[in-house]
Amino acid sequence: MRLIFAGTPEFAALHLDALLDSPHEVVAVYTQPDRPAGRGKKLQASPVKQRAEQAGLPVLQPVSLRDADAQQTLAELDADVMIVVAYGLILPQAVLDAPRLGCLNVHASLLPRWRGAAPIQRAIEAGDRETGVTIMQMDAGLDTGAMLATARCTISDETTAASLHDELAALGAPCLLRVLGDLPAYQAGAQVQDDSLANYASKILKPEALLDWQLPAHVLDRRVRAFNPFPVCFSEIGGQRCKIWRARARGSHHNAVPGTILQSDREGIRVACGEGSLCLRVLQLPGGKALEAESLLNARGELFAPGARFGSADL
Repeated sequence: MRLIFAGTPEFAALHLDALLDSPHEVVAVYTQPDRPAGRGKKLQASPVKQRAEQAGLPVLQPVSLRDADAQQTLAELDADVMIVVAYGLILPQAVLDAPRLGCLNVHASLLPRWRGAAPIQRAIEAGDRETGVTIMQMDAGLDTGAMLATARCTISDETTAASLHDELAALGAPCLLRVLGDLPAYQAGAQVQDDSLANYASKILKPEALLDWQLPAHVLDRRVRAFNPFPVCFSEIGGQRCKIWRARARGSHHNAVPGTILQSDREGIRVACGEGSLCLRVLQLPGGKALEAESLLNARGELFAPGARFGSADL
């Protein structure tokens, strides 16, 4: 089939790779406009744009798809299907109707569980034990379209947003290809979502990464994993912002003020929480690399001595 592909981040680029290796023809690629990135704030192309240019495909980067000229340009591509993966722009009805068989979305959740911008992170943060990918026929709502196919995976106590991202991308691409292989049949068997089961996976904001030690340890454990690799959880100690890349909840009882370091050894830095304790395993101080707790204690042991206290001041 003739396909238009629309996507922006690496998750989308991995799906574009799969389509480029398939019998289908990608006639054009849509992606977000280049954004400033890095210390120099130079304009940087999205991973999808980089892949498309390497493949010699036409790349379109409209700020919006709401104006008539952008919609006409898309319609003139005469596509059978538009594949949308983490694109970041709202598709108006005129765009949804342009391809002969409509627009399909690859969504990183078992819909309708998590609709919205951050389903991977919110699933981990909420303590879900299962997630997956849904191939959806798009409609005018936010991730509300009929479901064509799903692929499932488990969330373990070690799962991070980074590892789950990779696992779901590996599931999503072959699932999408299966659907495209017999699209009319999948469309005929499409399942309407149960709106009563839906939750909104709001965009991750940096202030959410500030750890509140009054919370139970298992809640903080999930948040550390959900916000790895972005925005990375942090807390303040000794006047410095300390990033926490890996941690594990402990159920041990204590009478300490939340945030107090209970123990520091090669296993980690154990911190009192509102309920239980959190063992910090990989940490990063300003200007340094992320280090295993044992290495960090060898260099800065005085900062993490038992009795010292992590604060919650936003630096």
